[in-house]
Amino acid sequence: MKIQILTHTYTLTIEVETQETILEIKRKVEYYLGVPISSQTLSVCDWELLDGLDLDDYPIVTEGTKIDLTINNHIPAIEIRRQIHITVKFSSRKHNIEVDKTETVGSLKEKIHIIDGTPIKQMTLWFLGVEMDEDFRKLSDYGVDEYSEIIVFLKTTSRMVAEPPSRKLRFVVQTSSALLDSTCIPLEMKDSSTVYELRELLLVRKLLPIDDYIFIHKQRIMRENCSLRWHGVENDDYLYIFKGTVSRG
Repeated sequence: MKIQILTHTYTLTIEVETQETILEIKRKVEYYLGVPISSQTLSVCDWELLDGLDLDDYPIVTEGTKIDLTINNHIPAIEIRRQIHITVKFSSRKHNIEVDKTETVGSLKEKIHIIDGTPIKQMTLWFLGVEMDEDFRKLSDYGVDEYSEIIVFLKTTSRMVAEPPSRKLRFVVQTSSALLDSTCIPLEMKDSSTVYELRELLLVRKLLPIDDYIFIHKQRIMRENCSLRWHGVENDDYLYIFKGTVSRG
């Protein structure tokens, strides 16, 4: 059956079995949202769900039940989500964007392209008077932090350079035991391929039944319209797949 895990930021829909323990559900939440098990309290109508019991012990939990997730106060939300808010400023417009401090300059350019439509090869990014000229470096390497403002300058045609060519990635998709008995699926795709294209490949090859799925890389939820390169996937990395959907509140 499907249940919903509610936080102030996310509504997470996941597939569970009635025999699953509360602890097993917390493990899934840790995979999806990066919240440590020790920092989670799950409750329904202010009734705390205890780790040692399973869903059969709670008849109030049925199909579509909404379970509240409380995160212990000593873990700051920004640390758990690793997200910061920045402003990307053009000469005539600006965008407020949520990013991860560990993202690279290259992945930020891809995100700007998705939001604004500006070609990646035309962008130069500047922060505090310094050009962010190395796409492989992390935003934190340049000192980017919460509410930082990054300036986007557009290159003239004579200064334009080609985007980095796509390259092949070898990685492994690890399914959950509820899907295919914890199957490991080795794959090879271009790093410019999106998560949506990865999902379609798995469906076309009949490696997965048709359903809603969440892909996880390094405890971060992957976005369907973003590329493997954007998510920082490297050779021999593992991607984890579970049934369910997640929406941002």
